[in-house]
Amino acid sequence: MDADRFDKPALRRELRRKRRALSDAQQQTAAISLCQRLKRLPELQRARRVSLYLPVSGEIDPTPLLPWFEKRRVAVYLPVLRPLSDNSLWFVRFDVDTPMVENRFGIREPCTRFAAQRGNRLPAWALDTLIVPLVGFDARANRMGMGGGFYDRTLAFMKGNGPKPRLIGVAHACQQVSELPVEPWDIPLDMVVSDRTCWPRR
Repeated sequence: MDADRFDKPALRRELRRKRRALSDAQQQTAAISLCQRLKRLPELQRARRVSLYLPVSGEIDPTPLLPWFEKRRVAVYLPVLRPLSDNSLWFVRFDVDTPMVENRFGIREPCTRFAAQRGNRLPAWALDTLIVPLVGFDARANRMGMGGGFYDRTLAFMKGNGPKPRLIGVAHACQQVSELPVEPWDIPLDMVVSDRTCWPRR
């Protein structure tokens, strides 16, 4: 696909509109279905250090996994906007006692003072699995994000040698499109899981 002729901003607007149009009941049903699928994945059954996200703007909700992770003694981390950086992320430990604030995008995250303490965070390469939000995806597990490049910059190390976490994109089924262009800086997912199906990378 010719990426120069592909209208990403228009597609992002349309897909965000679709997911925001889902009712609360539809959102809850989708979240339960998604998490049931995720629990069956070896990538999560084996994981001991996992990153997920707190949903906003109609994103599918992975947080029903939290009690399951707690029971399995899995350490959970949240992405946090890294201070004084060019759109990159920290991954900060999250539990019921973590002090939270809203960042500049209106997303709740661990507060900067808590996140700045090295003992409260891990480098991305030290995580076992990342559950990643997305705006759109296709059957080849290509991902369209919000356009800020936060995950791509943070995970650029995955193009080299060394430890690599598993990357699982999650979304509502209505966010699937026929095909997405792949940019040189895109970090490929291992799979995309929706409330209806699972698409491994091809």
